[in-house]
Amino acid sequence: MQIGQYELDNNLMLAPMAGVTDRPFRQMCKRLGAGLVVSEMLSSNPKVWNTDKSKQRMDHTGESGIRSVQIAGADPQLMAQAAQLNVSNGAQIIDINMGCPAKKVNKKMAGSALLQYPKLVEEIIQSVVNAVNVPVTLKIRTGWNQDNRNGVEIAKIAENNGIQSLAVHGRTKACMYKGNAEFETIAKIKQSVSIPVVANGDINCALKAKEVLDKTNADALMIGRGAQGNPWIFREILHYLNTGVELPAPTIDEVRSVMLEHVSNVHHFHGDFMGARIARKHVGWYLADHDKERVFRAKFNLIEDAQEQLDQLNTYFEKLAECHSMTPAA
Repeated sequence: MQIGQYELDNNLMLAPMAGVTDRPFRQMCKRLGAGLVVSEMLSSNPKVWNTDKSKQRMDHTGESGIRSVQIAGADPQLMAQAAQLNVSNGAQIIDINMGCPAKKVNKKMAGSALLQYPKLVEEIIQSVVNAVNVPVTLKIRTGWNQDNRNGVEIAKIAENNGIQSLAVHGRTKACMYKGNAEFETIAKIKQSVSIPVVANGDINCALKAKEVLDKTNADALMIGRGAQGNPWIFREILHYLNTGVELPAPTIDEVRSVMLEHVSNVHHFHGDFMGARIARKHVGWYLADHDKERVFRAKFNLIEDAQEQLDQLNTYFEKLAECHSMTPAA
């Protein structure tokens, strides 16, 4: 998989997710097999660039791999300026967000709301591509609503104006995240353009990944929610695509080791106070299959101290390991 001058390690990508794909999570997914990890969405509004949140999202210190940064907005000139700022901060690929269905983004006519206005889409793409000397990619949905799936039209606009790779989520803006993603439109988009097309939506295991590739003939896959609490998904998909054999699920010891490392990195990156709060959602995702009654997670979410979080997680896994050792083999 090639994006401009950059050759990816493989064709599996971590989707940008606001409030989720911070540097600790990106680096964990990269280590466990993702070929490209994309940063959280950054606003093109210069008024927020100096906030602590934006500064942190633009921090790529020590980050390994190709640095892809997503920007969002509706003003072509501001989007160009945002692209230039992020390139100066170390971005090697700029990704344009035209896929986010969130109301707070769409009410500013950004994200997937832009799909209603192909001319504006073209102006934004032209402005960003002309503003930077790094590859520019685009993320979209299949259309505005089920009666207006204009993904093919947008894809052709993207290709004709210099977009190097196109990621498509298999839902419309109106669908939000409801129902099942559809991949027929992504297949049509793939047939209509020559730039790489990346399929996204509902990819939560290796078998689903293979199914989506077969249905779409896409060049790559982008995984979002399927990686939450499950950074091993990239390793598992890659192994299955290469061998046709499913890897076993990670052991309790590996889940413990990876989660503790991840939580510790979150504390370090965000600081103990904010880090302890941000860690809660990640721990919830990691433990979804182990703490189905949510007993531990309810207690964990009350912990304010970062070190106590680590201590309680260690204790939880020690008890979990004891229970597993006492359970007779089937």
